Amino acid sequence: MVIVSTWGRDFPGLGTSAQRLAARIGELTEGRIAVQYFAAGERVGAFDSFDEVASGNAQAYIGTDYYWKGKHPGWAPFTAVPFGLTYTEIDAWMKFGGGQALLDKIGAEFGIKGIPCGNTGLQMGGWFNKEINSPEDLRGLKMRIPGLGGDVMAKCGASPVSLPGGQIYENLVSGAIDATEWVGPWNDFFLKLYEAAQYYYWPGMHEPASQVSLGMNADFWSQLSESDKRIITVACAEENALQPAETNYQNGIYLNRLVNEYGVELREFNDDVYEVFGEAATEVIEETRDHSALAAEIMDSFLAARDNVGVWSNYSDAPYVAKRNRFLRI
Repeated sequence: MVIVSTWGRDFPGLGTSAQRLAARIGELTEGRIAVQYFAAGERVGAFDSFDEVASGNAQAYIGTDYYWKGKHPGWAPFTAVPFGLTYTEIDAWMKFGGGQALLDKIGAEFGIKGIPCGNTGLQMGGWFNKEINSPEDLRGLKMRIPGLGGDVMAKCGASPVSLPGGQIYENLVSGAIDATEWVGPWNDFFLKLYEAAQYYYWPGMHEPASQVSLGMNADFWSQLSESDKRIITVACAEENALQPAETNYQNGIYLNRLVNEYGVELREFNDDVYEVFGEAATEVIEETRDHSALAAEIMDSFLAARDNVGVWSNYSDAPYVAKRNRFLRI
């Protein structure tokens, strides 16, 4: 089983998670599935992973499915939608709200069988070389931001650029881009983005949770035994729990380091900027939905999950954390 990835080798977080999953599949199948793992650029470029698997040249990719929205915008919600689902919400949608069946449906059109295998959780708003004090500051900004989030920034007057992780630092340092989002403090630290931009903005609206997928060639998947299919599914479920837990833990550590050791300036997007983000995101979601019947089916299901699970979210984690931070005395 050849697995290609959209992440660099040994890159903390996304890269090491992908390598851990690849190794785990070989381990759990006791060698019945001999896995060869190739990081981005080792066999094909990061953004060529989909075609490599759909063609059968490789058996699987590990990456984020919004990279394929140019093939069909219905892929995007299986990674993230601006103002969309958080990690716990998208996990609920995939398992109990019909998300997996819809991933299977769009995958069938391209010869791909996808299974969620990780999540970065809520992402930071990004790194900027100038302050963003008003919507006008977004106009003309060259920003690395893929997916539907990039479409939102375009409507705000920015020029979105899609770059794989391994090319972000050099483009930001050279001035080819003015800003970038990547993931969060842990992953961003190891790209050394603190050397390339002064301001670190929060909260990100573009990726409230970024789901990672193992996308397998459908013919390869169909030829597996039921036992091996189950093992791969379980291995993905294991990594789908491990990666966000690890990322959450490390993000706190590295946020402190960025601020206290490297002097990074944290800035919060103000309400005026967020108002424009919201207006643009509404348009992007509607345009995505209007693309086709399948895109509408996926987006309607996604938005229904946001409404249903979101009712509980309004009363659960965020309000509790706010009160914990306010009232705990130690």
